[in-house]
Order: sequence, then structure tokens, then C-alpha cells
Amino acid sequence: MTDADGSRVSSGIPGLDEVLSGGFVDERTYTVRGTSGTGKTILGYHFLTAGVDEGERSLYLAFEETADDIVANAASLGIDLSGVVVEDLSPSPTQFLEDEGYTVFGPGEVEGHEMVSRIAEAIETHDPDRVFIDPLTLLRHLSPDEYQFKRMAASMTSYLKQRGTTTLFTTQPTLAESDEDLQYLSDGSITLERSEYGRDLTVDKFRGSDFRSGRHSFRIDGDGGITVFPSLDPTEFDQESSYETLSSGIDSLDLLLGGGIEQGSITLVSGPSGVGKSTTGMAFLRAAADRGEPVTAYLLEETASSFRHRSNALGYDIDALEADGTFRLSEVEPVTVSADEFADTVRRDVDARDTEMVLLDGTAGYRMALRDETEGLETELNALCRYLRNRGVTVLLTDEVRSVTGSFQASDSRLSYLADNVVFIRYIEVDGEIQKAIGVLKKRFGDFEATLRQFRIESDGIAVGETLDDLRGILTGTPTRRVE
Repeated sequence: MTDADGSRVSSGIPGLDEVLSGGFVDERTYTVRGTSGTGKTILGYHFLTAGVDEGERSLYLAFEETADDIVANAASLGIDLSGVVVEDLSPSPTQFLEDEGYTVFGPGEVEGHEMVSRIAEAIETHDPDRVFIDPLTLLRHLSPDEYQFKRMAASMTSYLKQRGTTTLFTTQPTLAESDEDLQYLSDGSITLERSEYGRDLTVDKFRGSDFRSGRHSFRIDGDGGITVFPSLDPTEFDQESSYETLSSGIDSLDLLLGGGIEQGSITLVSGPSGVGKSTTGMAFLRAAADRGEPVTAYLLEETASSFRHRSNALGYDIDALEADGTFRLSEVEPVTVSADEFADTVRRDVDARDTEMVLLDGTAGYRMALRDETEGLETELNALCRYLRNRGVTVLLTDEVRSVTGSFQASDSRLSYLADNVVFIRYIEVDGEIQKAIGVLKKRFGDFEATLRQFRIESDGIAVGETLDDLRGILTGTPTRRVE
């Protein structure tokens, strides 16, 4: 679908504008839905101030909060409403004290008529380009019946559209009253939700324009209000990869991998805790940085100080790599960051630095940012990895398997299907000594060595040793020596 006309107005939230393919369509009416506390009013703040920034007239029709409270609440979020006309239509304290009797007409008929008159007067006086009505559902209680309410709401939105106004109105469903019956009034509808996992928004309809479907994370903070993190669209880029073979900087590891990994590929390194997955990933990053390629390591489980100290001790000299700008280390706290927010961070880093290789260290930590530990991990990580691959970025993933020895499994998280290359590292017990073995299970773009080799982490980094051809049953964790 294409735009019915090319005129757009910003929502005041860059991420939301991206979801809406450029913003709201001018001179149309939109619903913002959600229960109490989901952020509907704050979205309205952004919409109105964006109009002021563009030299437009913005009018806030407030039915619940006083003007003073609205301005103060916005200021607490770092949003300045000084350029917005706030029409205070909330109940005044005198209404509680005054004894107003209704003899011939019911209170709904009298108060509803007065409210319509005040709304019309405010619109005629200020001639706004943008109007925010918060909440429209309150007018339901000022109407004598449901028919009169819907008629009043429909005529008001039609009147605003006729004047060339772009209008947002909020609705709030209750257990007793749904807001589904009001959706016909709008050209578009945005639903805001809040749960134990965070905040999400969904565009339910958007007439006359494309939009990005699905759920999109957002956060509200005191330094600017709402920030929206659009879910990734992997098809946004389709850059042809050169599939150039990239060295790990370790000859014996490259030999195992048939020369290395391909540019633009996805490589999964799996193994139990402490076996050397992160160090293996760091070897590839170091080799890329030495070639002058911008690289980034995202730490989803380990702290940056711990990773830096350990890598420096192995001779990787992260401090020097960071100083020359080729290497970037980013510590991520998955509990406080949604999958969409993390993906947005990665995307911006790739855009800003033209990053060529990325390490996502610790998919178990990534899982903590998701609603569903299995399907969610696969879906979100698949979208991120496909996006990076389509940008020509080489991706390294580390995934922990729970079993130290025993039956072999490439990944506990069912992530092996995402990868072009699968490298596994395992503990084995040989003659009463714990050792390590490394092998390649899969390589999509070329041949590889189908043997298992010794794996050690020494003072100067990784050492991949001789083939373990004198042992059998290695993947069980308790191999036996071959009898000649």
C-alpha cells in the first residue's frame, strides 16, 4: 500500500515515525488505546510539541487533569508544553460544592451540551493544526445515552477533519465498557500495553499508508519521555556478501575450518561454561581488528571489566584496540533491555561505525530479554542475525550447553539452524584428566576438517593441537583409546 497523499506530520517520537513509515498522515484522526498507565497521555505530549517545533498550532483538550498538573507532569519527563494551548475541561472544585439541580433535563444532557460548546469555542478560538483529546471516552459519561455519545464523538471528529486538523484521541477500556465501538471514528489506531516484561505498542490499522506491523518495544524515562524501538525488518537491506574467507589468526583453527569463516556468515560457538567460547570468539574479533575492520563485542552475561581483564591477560591487548577505534566493547544488561532495544543498539552501532564483525556473547543472557524462552529466542535472534548478514556483517554467537559430558548436543537453544558454521568445544576425561576437544559440525559455504582436535587456552591465547585420532567415543565425554 502507498500513501494516499505525501503529507506527513511527525509523532515527535523518531522510532514511532519509523513504525508509521514517516509519521501520521496529515489531516486525519487517530486513536491511542491502552489501559491506565501505559503512556497514552505522554504520547500526546510528544505529538503536540512536535507540532510546535514545526511552527504549528497545537491544542490539548484535557478532560481529566488540570492544566497545571499536565504541564508539571510533562516537565517531569523533560517535555516542555509552554508552546501548547492546554484547554482545561476537567471538573472544577466548585462543581462538588455547588448544588446544581436538574429539573427538566438530566445531567447528561445539560453537561454534555455545555462541554460540546466549550470544545467548539476552544477550536474556533485557537484554530489548531493539531488536537489531542484526552480521553475521548470520558465524554461517554456526559451523554444521556450511548447513541448520543457516539453521535457527538463522530460529529466532533468529522468537524476537526473538515477543518484540516490532525487529531489524536485516547480511549481507555474498562471491564464494564469496551472501546472497540470507537475504532470506526479513526483512520488509524495504536495500542499501548504494559506487562512484567516491559512496554509494547502495536499499530492495529493505518489507513492510506504502509506501516511496520508487529509488536514494538518502548520505554518511558524522565529524560525525554517515550523512546520507541521498532522491531527489526531483516529485509530492509539485502547487501551481497563477498564470502571472502576470514582468518581467526590461529593457523590450526583455520585448518579445522577449511581456511576460516566467510565474510557475512553466522558462526555458532557452543560448549559448556568455562570451556573457551568467548575466547574463541575474541580470536576472530582480534584478527579482524588487526586487519583494520571495525568490530564490536556485545557482552550479555559477563561484565566488560572481566572480559577486558581476561582478554588482555591472553595477549589480545583490548585496550590498544579500543584506543585506535577498531574494537568496541559493549556490556548489555538483558534484564533491563528488551530484545527490540538491544537490536536497535546493534543497528545504530553498525550504521555509525560501519561495523564488519559482531560477537553476541551469551545467548542465555539474550533469552532473559524475551517473553518466550524458546520461540522468542529463535524469532528475535533470527531477525537480528539475518539483518546483520543482509548488511554484510559477520556474526559470531556463543551458546552455552548445560551438559558438561554425556550425550552430544550442538545447542540447548535450538540455534544451530541459524548458523552457517557450527563450532563446538567440549570437556573430555582422558586417563583421569579433564581435557578439551574442538570440532566443526557444519560449514555451509565450504569444506572443513571432520576431525576432533585438542583445545587449550594458554598464557598467550588459544592453542588448537593435534587430531585426537587415538581416541574414540570423544563426544560422550569419556573416550577410550583405540586398540591397534
